[in-house]
Amino acid sequence: MTDDHATGPNAGPGRPTHREVYERLRIQVEELQENLGGLPLPEEAADIWRGIWYEEAHHSTALEGNTLVLKQVERLLAEGRAVGNKDLTEYLEVKGYGDAAEWVYSQAIRPAGLGQHQQIVTLAEVREVHRAALTPVWEVSPHPNATQAESPGSYRRHDIHPFPGGMTPVAWPLVDAEMTEWADQVNVLDPAALAFPEALAAAHCRFEQIHPFLDGNGRTGRLVLNLVLVRLGFPPAIIYKRDRDRYLRALRRADEGVPGPLGAMLARAVLDSLYRFVLPAVAGPARLVPLEALAGDHISEVALRGAANRGRLQATRGSDGRWRSSRRWADEYLTSRYRRQQS
Repeated sequence: MTDDHATGPNAGPGRPTHREVYERLRIQVEELQENLGGLPLPEEAADIWRGIWYEEAHHSTALEGNTLVLKQVERLLAEGRAVGNKDLTEYLEVKGYGDAAEWVYSQAIRPAGLGQHQQIVTLAEVREVHRAALTPVWEVSPHPNATQAESPGSYRRHDIHPFPGGMTPVAWPLVDAEMTEWADQVNVLDPAALAFPEALAAAHCRFEQIHPFLDGNGRTGRLVLNLVLVRLGFPPAIIYKRDRDRYLRALRRADEGVPGPLGAMLARAVLDSLYRFVLPAVAGPARLVPLEALAGDHISEVALRGAANRGRLQATRGSDGRWRSSRRWADEYLTSRYRRQQS
């Protein structure tokens, strides 16, 4: 693994190394798969996937400059209503992304139709993701330089200028061969390997380096990233708009051959989805889960950890050094704390 340290401009006292983040991810996903039945089907846990759906569609399009707020995204995707006075293309960007994300979740968990599903991902699926995400906005505002052969779902036939920071997309005649090589790289990913997040980061970066489409590569790349993750049994990774600069810096580091910062960022994003959306819904009131999955507006993870250390919150400490408790025990602690405050 590369760039595995806890120092530097983004590090703080006690900040875990990349290796420690990867180990935490490995343990948590193993617990999800072995003790909790893995990721639930969309029809079994609609609330989980709906929450991820709204957040991903909002933040991934916001990374590209979309200005809809989360409530507008929720109304648009849930009710088909365009609330507010934004430009039509902004609503269509979100609608296209939402349609593509919904297809990704269902296709990843229960493959059918397009791909040869002994593979993690196929190029037909990549093109379908791009087609679904870009078609709504393309129908009213196509790319001004696009030829008829460059419609959504088709590779570009234009060269693209280098990006600020140094990344240079490949020449367009090489895109087909480079994407075949990229798919080969993805299809040998080993989710059980400790360095899996870095291998995933390298593949995500390589997609952006190839830049196979004339437009929409960032959105498509993140959707395909989540297709890979969910197909391998991991929750999707949401890159939040507040982290845009850090994400772009990590991509630049990966472009320079150092995938560690991007790998750690993706690992933390998967853990965040696991703690926020998946574990609280699938664990049940008596199941032991990490304290992060029990935190919320009512109490922070830090407060829960302090209560566990003092013995006020019933919890167990695993061999990995992490505290786990249950929703039932957390509720009992909150009730007793309220009573103490009132007395």
